[in-house]
Amino acid sequence: MAASPDQFRGHARLPHFAAPLRYDLRLRPDLAACTFTGAAAIAVVVSAPTRFLVLNAAELDVDRASIRFQDLAPTDVAQFDEDEIMVISFDRELPFGEGVLTMDFTGTLNDQMRGFYRSKYVYNGESRNMAVTQFEAADARRCFPCWDDPAFKAKFKLTLEVPSDLVALSNMPVAKETVSGLTKTIYYEESPLMSTYLVAIVVGIFDYIESSTSEGTKVRVYTQVGKTNQGKFALDVAVKSLDLYKDYFATPYPLPKLDMIAIPDFSAGAMENYGLVTYRDTALLYDELLSSASNKQQVAITVAHELAHQWFGNLVTMEWWTHLWLNEGFASWVSYLAVESLFPEWNNWTQFLDETTSGLRLDALAESHPIEVEVNHASEIDAIFDSISYDKGASVIRMLQSYLGAECFQKALASYIKKYAYSNAKTEDLWVVLEEESGEPVKDLMTTWTKQQGYPVIYAKINGHDLELEQAQFLSDGSSGPGMWIVPVTACCGSYDAQKKFLLKDKMDKINIKEFSDSQSADGEKNQIIWIKLNIDQTGFYRVKYDDELAAGLVNAIKAKKLSLMDKIGIVEDSYALSVACKQTLTSLLRLLNAYNDESDYTVLSHVTSVCLSISKITVDATPDLNKDIKQLLINLLLPAVIKLGWDPKDGESHLDVMLRSLLLTALVRLGHNETINEGVRRFHIFFEDGKTSLLPPDTRKAAYLAVMRTVSTSSRSGFDALLKIYREASEPQEKSRVLGSLSSSPDQDIVLEALNFMFTDEVRNQDSFYILGGISLEGREIAWTWLKENWDHVLKTWKSSSLISDFIESIVPRFTSEEKAVEVTEFFAGQVKPSFERALKQSLERVRISARWIESIRSEPKLGQTVQELLQADA
Repeated sequence: MAASPDQFRGHARLPHFAAPLRYDLRLRPDLAACTFTGAAAIAVVVSAPTRFLVLNAAELDVDRASIRFQDLAPTDVAQFDEDEIMVISFDRELPFGEGVLTMDFTGTLNDQMRGFYRSKYVYNGESRNMAVTQFEAADARRCFPCWDDPAFKAKFKLTLEVPSDLVALSNMPVAKETVSGLTKTIYYEESPLMSTYLVAIVVGIFDYIESSTSEGTKVRVYTQVGKTNQGKFALDVAVKSLDLYKDYFATPYPLPKLDMIAIPDFSAGAMENYGLVTYRDTALLYDELLSSASNKQQVAITVAHELAHQWFGNLVTMEWWTHLWLNEGFASWVSYLAVESLFPEWNNWTQFLDETTSGLRLDALAESHPIEVEVNHASEIDAIFDSISYDKGASVIRMLQSYLGAECFQKALASYIKKYAYSNAKTEDLWVVLEEESGEPVKDLMTTWTKQQGYPVIYAKINGHDLELEQAQFLSDGSSGPGMWIVPVTACCGSYDAQKKFLLKDKMDKINIKEFSDSQSADGEKNQIIWIKLNIDQTGFYRVKYDDELAAGLVNAIKAKKLSLMDKIGIVEDSYALSVACKQTLTSLLRLLNAYNDESDYTVLSHVTSVCLSISKITVDATPDLNKDIKQLLINLLLPAVIKLGWDPKDGESHLDVMLRSLLLTALVRLGHNETINEGVRRFHIFFEDGKTSLLPPDTRKAAYLAVMRTVSTSSRSGFDALLKIYREASEPQEKSRVLGSLSSSPDQDIVLEALNFMFTDEVRNQDSFYILGGISLEGREIAWTWLKENWDHVLKTWKSSSLISDFIESIVPRFTSEEKAVEVTEFFAGQVKPSFERALKQSLERVRISARWIESIRSEPKLGQTVQELLQADA
């Protein structure tokens, strides 16, 4: 029986008997009709006997009569929609060597923010469409038929036909341009070898500003007309980052130009397309008068992240999506390196612990996944763009760099980039290069961190002169998994002068304290409990559980200001995680928090406030009678720092203090502190009447908006309407997102419902739904769940990308804390789970059950009420 096209169905990847060398693409988008036509001529090398060509195509109408390979016409063309492939059959085996495959096709400029799509903007008062591409992970196939797999690198030569008055950009500079009446044809230079997911096109009306790197590479930021001043900050960061990376990777920037452009409808934060990086407005634009300090930081980190990809990802590309973390973990890690160098006063490596924390929190779930995850179908790829690939990925890189040393690590990375430039690499390839450079067992060490999910908690206890260590897999549900790791352990005793560094390879080990204790401090502080800190500066991706004596020593060290910022963060985060997992009591966590009562550093307090808000939420369900007192205790903890900062900015204060003010005022509003709420409302009313007032600068607006929403109800809704008015009149996306993030935070269920329904109107872009979802008040969770059930079909139809659908589940389901609710949610989704949100649903349900278990444990703590009263009296 003759082989049939069906043999190619159901495979994760395309067969390798033919591969593209070069794409010659001609595209003509019609922005009014929202369609496009295209023609492709693809140089293909046939390297094994076959009478088929198999490539990807999705949502394209390919003109079968136009298909030729050399002079052969196909006998059959089959498109398998669920596999997103096209199988072209011929009546004879294809000649070996190079041939050209040609075809014509048409498609739709869709509204799903993937493939070749349309985004709405306003120009001269009227609404217009721009045409934009977003191809990562597997959506180039929605724009042109191709081998849409990162390993099939090829050269691309694009030609675009567009209206003469529009700007049309692609990865490469323009080679020539011809104009015929109202249409112009733009021919772009041929690109170097690159993967399909990095091809990019943007067509619309834009202004730009430009600058150059020290090597003379032209860098531009494109914005909507009239907004170029908001691109200056990003342009400056871009030019400096390119210079820094060129030196760090010891390889010049690979392309002749770099364009960065702000897109109003954009599902991710940004996309590193080779030479044409696309961003959502809020990730690229910064306005001195309208943006907050945290917006500024976000822009710097995002730009540095995307430009790191020009080397790590674009020049050297992962061989398959299993190795996605090589792209994302690295770009995340190195973006902090760049921003630390550009803005040392931001204390950026300490802020990196935000990434580590979110990685640790997700990876403590049984429903987490390894960094290197098997991908069996294109539909599964989107779901791995998560905190494991990015945050855990970046954190284990920081751990490895700190173990091997910065210089050795940098040298190895530079050799890796040189060795694999213009080709593809797997995770193992990087380990081999690092091993050669360092002489350390990198592969054995790192495989334990990338091929198995989870991480260890290290139990530390003192026995005589020995510090005994034991590792076990840490899970938030309190169980212990089977994992074992090779752990780079660091330790210090009494001071940071003497440090011990070694690999914990077995389940248990012990070290003699004399090996790393600072003998002077041991003698000079006889009357104090000596402190020992493991995982110095939290460079390791693990948690530590200290015995009572060691824990008490650390509390004293915090009070005596002996510890680094990073270590203070590590202790509070580990303690909180151990409490959630019922490995220590909430009572002891509250006592520990009390040691931070005169902390004034933003980086530490950002973790402390996040822990405080979690405690406040869980105790509403766990101990309703104690909740008011616990909230008061947490307010007392944060109040001294707030009183010192006040509401009004001070001349010459640091960037971090500006961020701290915003963080603390917002936290006090959420904790129900009446004075802060009243002051926020007072300032809001003045601001609402006079937008130019200095009483409410961008940094404190979020706190005021939340304060207003805490006072809104169906019978007194003027604050809600006022915020909607601000939203409608704001042209600045960062201001719009501040309003959206507060609309659903009212204690009144009907107002929450109105905010959720507002998301379905055309006043809110689909990309911005997560702001409203993220703000839902605890009082609004029940109505939000009812709303989600009633509108689930609409959500699935409207939000196509995995990350956006997942937002709906992850914002609503984990707010519940009972086994009954977990069962109800499971029953609702039974039989209708799709790969795009399956992982999000499982993780959310696991979070509900973890909370339920934590609540049981809190209720059984005998000394909780008494401790709360003691601590309150101590504050009085």
